[in-house]
Amino acid sequence: MIEKIHKTDAEWKAQLTQEQYEVTRRKGTEPPFCGAFFDHKQDGTYTCVCCDLPLFSSDHKFTSGTGWPSFFQPIN
Repeated sequence: MIEKIHKTDAEWKAQLTQEQYEVTRRKGTEPPFCGAFFDHKQDGTYTCVCCDLPLFSSDHKFTSGTGWPSFFQPIN
């Protein structure tokens, strides 16, 4: 079992960019069809920007037409 991470807002803001903070800590959404991972084709593992746990494999990525990376199954 993975232990929950407890950090203050100040600690999260020091670790993350403003956009990462808004998306991960404040339930925001980046605009579709932009960002670092839009149209990203490299092989590898996508990890959580907050805790570095593996989330998705590029082997499970598909083109959804939504403007965001989409996967048909998580790593675990």
